[in-house]
Amino acid sequence: MIFKIENKSVYASDAGQGINNSKDTIVFLHGSGLSHIVWSLIEQFFSNKNFNVLSIDLPGHGNSEGPCLDSIEKIADWLEKVFSELKLDKVIIVGHSQGCLEALEYSIKYKSRLKKIVFVGGSYSMPVNKDLIDLASNGDSDAVKLMMKWGYEGSKKFIGGNPIKRIIQSSRDISKILAIDLIACNNYSNGLYAAKAIDCPTLLILGELDKMINLEIGKKFANLVKNSTTHIIEGCGHMIMIENAFEMREKVLEFLIK
Repeated sequence: MIFKIENKSVYASDAGQGINNSKDTIVFLHGSGLSHIVWSLIEQFFSNKNFNVLSIDLPGHGNSEGPCLDSIEKIADWLEKVFSELKLDKVIIVGHSQGCLEALEYSIKYKSRLKKIVFVGGSYSMPVNKDLIDLASNGDSDAVKLMMKWGYEGSKKFIGGNPIKRIIQSSRDISKILAIDLIACNNYSNGLYAAKAIDCPTLLILGELDKMINLEIGKKFANLVKNSTTHIIEGCGHMIMIENAFEMREKVLEFLIK
């Protein structure tokens, strides 16, 4: 699906089904430097379960026109424009990593449109290692190597190849997309307040062996969100929707159909 926001083209993968207003809509938000591709094992499953699905490429990412937005706050405001343009009265947001921060900020400003939230491998704060930011800002491919090292529990724990390597392919991708995202995550400071203010049904899915958002940080996040449910996937790292897509999507489905 391609549509326009402020005269810029936006791409969202919809499993080829479009939007049926009689169904609930799940919006999938990707992490730093990535795109809708990371949800490929998830979106078709939920489309087959009678949900609308939208895996959105943020501005400047994947197939969406740039430039990138340089703060989590700007991305949340942009998402509201997307949902308004698509006439979505209610949405279920599933965010991964940076997408969790976007969901948090959105929940502060536009909670009336939120039906449920699923946080995947996320926290209310995501400070980023300065060395990683510096490498990314300089377009250094070592930034991607570090992400792959920290992002997975072992090199063979994902299906269909490493999407980071397939999506971030050039020095420009690193400096003009990944670096901007990492700085936005590092600068975000509203998460603690937002987490405490969430009042819609919420699920947190955490990887037992996540090196980016370690389990204790994830549990602290969960404790801040009132009446939330937490599921921990054993033997799994940060890229949960790729490393263990099958367990993740079953747990999300259980949560959504309660």
